[in-house]
Amino acid sequence: MARVRTGVRTAAAVLAVVLGVTLATACSATGGKRAEDARRAAAAQNGRPAVDTPRWTIAMVTHSGDGDTFWDIVQKGARQAAAKDNINFLYAHSDEGQQQAQLVDSYVDKKVDGLIVTLAKPEALKDSVARAVAAGIPVVTVNSGSEQSGAYGALTHIGQDETVAGQAVGDELDKRGHRKALCVLHEQGNVGHEQRCDGIRETFDGTLQNLYVDGTNMPDTTAAIEAKLQTDPSVDAVVTLGAPFADAAVQAKRTSGATAEIDTFDLNPKVATALENGTLGFAVDQQPYLQGYEAVDLLWLYRYNADVLGGGRPVLTGPQIITRNDADALAAYIERGTR
Repeated sequence: MARVRTGVRTAAAVLAVVLGVTLATACSATGGKRAEDARRAAAAQNGRPAVDTPRWTIAMVTHSGDGDTFWDIVQKGARQAAAKDNINFLYAHSDEGQQQAQLVDSYVDKKVDGLIVTLAKPEALKDSVARAVAAGIPVVTVNSGSEQSGAYGALTHIGQDETVAGQAVGDELDKRGHRKALCVLHEQGNVGHEQRCDGIRETFDGTLQNLYVDGTNMPDTTAAIEAKLQTDPSVDAVVTLGAPFADAAVQAKRTSGATAEIDTFDLNPKVATALENGTLGFAVDQQPYLQGYEAVDLLWLYRYNADVLGGGRPVLTGPQIITRNDADALAAYIERGTR
């Protein structure tokens, strides 16, 4: 036994020397020792352990982005996980499928260490995702495209099942006694949006109509909802598929004189306030902060320890129905931009 302990101590000592020399050499070569010390100090101050893994580069490419409160929250989660995991985080977006695919291709050419991709328009991204997988780059899909994720070769999908989320909305509309509802789709061609409305239709005992609007033009969106409410006063609920469009629906209700309840997917400060004062009935939270955070964290875990979550199924972050009773408890988190 004494020999074994001596051997272990000797091996440990040699390993410590090797690691010490390697780290010192790397820091000397890159001039990064002071940056490394600062990173460790910041991590310690935040109560988080510094990680001793290589500074891998992970890129996220989404179908929407800057200026959209939802994607601001996704990015915040991703960037905070990247800071914790010593990840170099890159971000790009395009609402046009082919351009999004080109952005993915550009990151494949740069040989990033991991990719996070949304599949709102899956066919446009299919070849690019396959190219990343063939190049040995692990891919995690997020937010949209849960049905295509595994078939395209992604490790896992993180988000809410859009059909399940829609079904939850249908149940909530029934619970509130509604009989005729509008589902307002602000991005044509987005399969996730179609799935949400289809899910509502599956469980809603009343009648549901789809209303397609141009989400890039908010005045036109408001006008389209207003016109529908004016021509069909039997509509008693309007469901928007994104937080910014809830405000447009509220304005349309006001100017049309309608009495329909306005409900929405996703949260932002305006939605929280509207829930508190009763202007909105309920919101569906898919926790976008978690989508960004877990996508980065799972890629780090995969590279570090070959871990994969989900067991072949999506890792769900929603839906969670938020009502007036819940809004106050979430207000502080919404204000800081993490809910």
